[in-house]
Amino acid sequence: MSRMTLLLTPRDVALIVQAQGMAGALRRLAREIETDFRRWNEFDKSPRSASHSRDGVIELMPIADRALYSFKYVNGHPGNTRMGLPTVMAFGVLADVATGTPELLSELTLTTALRTAATSALAARLMARRDSRTMALIGNGAQAEFQALAFHHLLGIHEIRLFDIDPAATAKLQHNLRDVPGLLLTACASAAEATRGADIVTTATADKTRATLVTPDMLAPGTHVNAIGGDCPGKTEIHPDVLQAAHVVVEYEPQTRIEGDIQQMPPSFPVTELWQVLLGQAPGRQHDGQWTVFDSVGFALEDFAALRWLRDSARELKLGVPAELVPALSDPKNLFGQIAQHTRAHGVAIDERARQSAHDALARSRASA
Repeated sequence: MSRMTLLLTPRDVALIVQAQGMAGALRRLAREIETDFRRWNEFDKSPRSASHSRDGVIELMPIADRALYSFKYVNGHPGNTRMGLPTVMAFGVLADVATGTPELLSELTLTTALRTAATSALAARLMARRDSRTMALIGNGAQAEFQALAFHHLLGIHEIRLFDIDPAATAKLQHNLRDVPGLLLTACASAAEATRGADIVTTATADKTRATLVTPDMLAPGTHVNAIGGDCPGKTEIHPDVLQAAHVVVEYEPQTRIEGDIQQMPPSFPVTELWQVLLGQAPGRQHDGQWTVFDSVGFALEDFAALRWLRDSARELKLGVPAELVPALSDPKNLFGQIAQHTRAHGVAIDERARQSAHDALARSRASA
């Protein structure tokens, strides 16, 4: 016997978002992520495993509670767009802990952008000033629209000031979001111009380099910084003096020390984990004049929650295709029998193709003699 694995493609995920609406999908996803962060101590956690190369990184992100195990395969290759490929590509699995049976195999490229945006908005709800209405968005690539919509729909941000070193990226974002009611998009000539008057600053750049996109002179008192681009060793976006002066919240400290903007800081630099803020064990913000930074590198728990959301949504909407990833065995101890079974079933066709191939080869040999 074998249980089928549900396979979800990018088309299925797009249909889920279409059915729930972008605002509804982000809200539901944010609720699932919050639910799992509140269960923080129920999870078996570890930093992701990363394989770095000159051109990028490939990572595996596992996590489990007592019932379910998940992992995500994800890459980050900034040069991919020159070859017509996404910078980030991902897929993931949700499995039953009791048996190890894979229940879901899903695309996570679209879903990673959705869950990152939902997590950013969740953190900002706890850390940004309540009267925040304007956001600077530095880096207008593949993640940018999702960030803009999450902050608009979930936090009431109505003006987003845009900057990217590639004007075409900004134009793309403006085109994609041109019909969103109540959202004003303003293109700026520099990061400094974009941050002027912004209540929230989101940095979402792709280059694997130690950059300084946000400096202390760019931030007004009380600004919240949503730093999502610094996500691997050697890649940063925020000036150390901003971090030093701010209240910094992270997802999972052992991973963020390696990959986040706080990799610039000494090991003793104090940070708070997001789950502690959600459970009221630590503040997200201490006063309205304080700088706050969400140093977000992306954590496996967010993908675990996203995979649960995908599974439940797909069941509700009857989406996806059952796939036989695990052999269906009448005798689970007779794995070799699976090969024999399929060989017998297709033997005649295989033998005929083999005979035809041998005949063709002989004919070619005679013709060339």
